Amino acid sequence: MRVTLYRKEDCSLCDEARVMLSNLNGAFEFQVAEVDIESEPSLMKKYGTQIPVVEVGPYTLRAPFTELDLRVAFQATIRGSEDRPAPSQTMDRGLAIGLNRGLLFFARHWVAVFSLLVLTYVALPFMAPTLMEAGQPGIAKVIYTIYSPLCHQLAFRSWFLFGPQPAYPRQLAGTSLESFGAATGIAEDDYLAARAFLGNPQVGYKVAICERDIAIYGAIFLAGVVFGVFRRWIKPLPLWAWFLFGIVPIALDGGTQLVFGLPIFPFSLFAVRESTPFLRTLTGGLFGVMNVWMAYPYVEETMAETRALVAAKLSAAGVLEG
Repeated sequence: MRVTLYRKEDCSLCDEARVMLSNLNGAFEFQVAEVDIESEPSLMKKYGTQIPVVEVGPYTLRAPFTELDLRVAFQATIRGSEDRPAPSQTMDRGLAIGLNRGLLFFARHWVAVFSLLVLTYVALPFMAPTLMEAGQPGIAKVIYTIYSPLCHQLAFRSWFLFGPQPAYPRQLAGTSLESFGAATGIAEDDYLAARAFLGNPQVGYKVAICERDIAIYGAIFLAGVVFGVFRRWIKPLPLWAWFLFGIVPIALDGGTQLVFGLPIFPFSLFAVRESTPFLRTLTGGLFGVMNVWMAYPYVEETMAETRALVAAKLSAAGVLEG
């Protein structure tokens, strides 16, 4: 039977717990794995005010406890193990240690991993117009094709590179920019043509995802970096605030643009509306930031628990690295 004692240096109660375990060594067969909680920040956070802590099978005893409490935990664990069938196979120790090290690495660096994935997702679409400008349309079209199921790719709602303007909104948007129809000669209500249009040397080449998606994922990346630096002080965003500042703006901007453009009688009373690059960027950015603010603190709580658990296992095995 494996018993884990969480302790730290210069702890008289920890020394007493060690003595109590030693007194029980004749009555029960067990091995004690001592874990110094100062070896891992997550262990300090979890057990810092509770040590000594002793884990006996599924039971956890936190100070103060007595030798009788330990004896009861041992007896309960033994009875429970007698009722459980023996495992069919045991995982190789080296493999188990490797998997736990990998899990601990991810639990420690999950924000960096998530941020790198998001950065890759939002940066790759900019390679498509860059490759078009460089005379590599074949590779560029592969990127456009990959992102095609993930975004509408309408040219009049996308950013453009290597042209005189960063965007070509529909005339309905009412911006000072040259409209998509005027710049390309394509009818602005021809959505299929606007989706298929990649650009040309005169207007530049469109990014492979739309303005709003770039704002969403760009904001998720930037907010994730901020969270990674200040995670200790960032608390989860209340649900009402997430809904008010994250959902409502993007729903109003995108929703009215979609609904008021439908050729359905009840909505024909409203003028057809087209959002602007600024509004798409603003609402998309708010949506991305609010999602990080609401979700990442909860993920961090889960990862902190994982770090404490895995670090305890590795420390007990004598292989925990700083």
